[in-house]
Amino acid sequence: MTQALAPGAPTPAGRARPAQSLLVRLRRGRPEDARWVRLALLGLLLVALVLNLWSLGDSGYANSFYSAAVQAGGESWKAFFFGSSDAGNSITVDKPPAALWPMALSVRLFGLGSWQILVPEALMGVGTIAVLYAAVRRRFSAPAGLVAAGVLALTPVAALMFRFNNPDALLALLMTVTVYCVLRALEGARARWLVWAGVAMGFAFLTKTLQAFLILPPLALVYAVCAPTTVCRRIGQLAAAGVALVVSNGWWVAIVELWPAASRPYIGGSQTNSFLELTLGYNGLGRISGDEPGSVGGGGGGGGGPRSGETGLGRMFGDSVGGQISWLLPAALFLLVVGLVLTRRARRTDLARASFLVWGGALLMTAGVFSFMAGIFHEYYTVALAPYIAALAGMGVTLLWEERAKALASAALGVTVAGTAVWAFVLLGRTPDHLPWLRWAVLVGGVVAAVALAVVGRIGREGRFRTLAPRLAVGAVVLAVAASLAAPLAYTLSTVSTPHTGSIVTAGPAAARGGFGGGGGPGVGPPGGAGMGDDGPRGQRPGAGQAPPQGGGAPQGGGLPPAPEGEAGGRGGGGGGGLAGLLDGRDVGAEVVAALRKDAGDYTWAAAAVGSQNAATSQLAAEEPVMAIGGFNGSDPSPTLDQFKKYVADGEIHYFFGGGGFGGGGDQDGTASSISSWVESTFKEVAVGDTTLYDLTARA
Repeated sequence: MTQALAPGAPTPAGRARPAQSLLVRLRRGRPEDARWVRLALLGLLLVALVLNLWSLGDSGYANSFYSAAVQAGGESWKAFFFGSSDAGNSITVDKPPAALWPMALSVRLFGLGSWQILVPEALMGVGTIAVLYAAVRRRFSAPAGLVAAGVLALTPVAALMFRFNNPDALLALLMTVTVYCVLRALEGARARWLVWAGVAMGFAFLTKTLQAFLILPPLALVYAVCAPTTVCRRIGQLAAAGVALVVSNGWWVAIVELWPAASRPYIGGSQTNSFLELTLGYNGLGRISGDEPGSVGGGGGGGGGPRSGETGLGRMFGDSVGGQISWLLPAALFLLVVGLVLTRRARRTDLARASFLVWGGALLMTAGVFSFMAGIFHEYYTVALAPYIAALAGMGVTLLWEERAKALASAALGVTVAGTAVWAFVLLGRTPDHLPWLRWAVLVGGVVAAVALAVVGRIGREGRFRTLAPRLAVGAVVLAVAASLAAPLAYTLSTVSTPHTGSIVTAGPAAARGGFGGGGGPGVGPPGGAGMGDDGPRGQRPGAGQAPPQGGGAPQGGGLPPAPEGEAGGRGGGGGGGLAGLLDGRDVGAEVVAALRKDAGDYTWAAAAVGSQNAATSQLAAEEPVMAIGGFNGSDPSPTLDQFKKYVADGEIHYFFGGGGFGGGGDQDGTASSISSWVESTFKEVAVGDTTLYDLTARA
């Protein structure tokens, strides 16, 4: 690594590279990589793949809300297209369906199971790391790309979301691809690459709506200023990319909006059955302002939930978020400033400075919105920051290393390592019972490495130390890398060794997790088995809360073992999960599964339940459509009482789950409450195990 980064180092052909200024070397790029580079990259990608796949099946169906939609898409192409929660197409999830499509195709090919759902997410994680390496390596050095890729692979929240079935894994991949394409476009004002960037961002919109557009302003601004062509051509190319963006997501939006509402599923998360309303309201501007119609409550100045932290500049460093993403965030911000200072005298079209502006702008824009948004905010959202932080770390430290002979550069390198070690010491102090020795080892190692890096470039110029300097440099680099990455590595290993289920999950050791929905902490286990022939998580045989495996042992149960008494996210017998079934589903026993499957072919929906999580766990257990009344929060006006009565009169629904609450307090005086009251007063109550069902074919 030392030779590859040092100025004037030999090229692979053995010819000495002529001395060049930093800016000239950055503009002209590097010679071909040494042979070890490819081996190092392949090894890093293999390690990332192992981390993403390690005990993956222990998480069962992970987030049942999305897994149910994947199961539905695996059975019905209509459900696949719309992102319906069930194959009967009663309502969609509260996001566009792009993130569901890879998982649904996997289920269509290989059958329903934990691995079939989660492996595509793991592959997206490896793909994100590979694209990040390519983006950084293209303008900087191979070690810069490897550093960036390694930092991303060891970011705890990235390790979490690349093993989970929320939309964030695909979003991170598409955002990284977008930045890569913009950087390629900047190389020679290449309109083709800018159009591809628009396409990638368009599909990112179909993954998580307006969050995809957070990096649009800085990317467009950097291209408008730095692209090596005329002003008119820059504007025209940006317009073409905008057209590509609109077309790549607008085709789906147009079809959904023009499709007759009576023959398509209700748009989950909206209050008017409109995807545009969902985009601009609950999933869009409402997340920023806190005015989210149909929500169970946003931040209101205090954040979106009890563990999301207070809004403001400190949110990304707070108790709940800091351990997820901020290990190298201070270093990335510092290196962004350093990179812009080092390239301050470059010409307008300099690609090195443009790279810092693109990655840094994406980081500042996204982190700024996350910090001040008053609506619902969860810790795992911060995976969107991980590629930007990793890129700045890789570019910045290698730039400083190349300039280490200069006092200011070597001092800045030492400050970066020391600051990272001190911040890791603070973050590790928030989980004092988890590897208590590590925080002191990181602090001491980081300080020693910082001193060594600050002086190693200077002593190499003196004759008596010339032969010793390379060894000292290698030792300092190894110690600095270990001190900077040991703490996030520990959190990442804790993350990959723990099952994660529910709607709200967090990375790191159990002491750093919590909140609602089962973060995989104590008492929160995987839903119904590992699949792919397993007997269940950690050798557990199907029992209470689980249906017997069918056809290859794919997980059938949707329920989890009860959480300790008083813990949020726990479950009771036949009732809903945490927050009355809002964030977790109900326990689903073998008797309930048998009841749902009986004569299921005679009905469009085997059952109906208030709230998507209650419906999802039941649907996954029985592998039969279950209608989610009120959508995720139980507050969507779908179906109306009259519509539900018609479904029952037409014999389309067999059972109704009782005791499920109102989806976490979403609409206790609205549709869900009216339907529940009508069912309970009209139809026969049936006790199936510990669960209360109402037989909609038998009046009381």
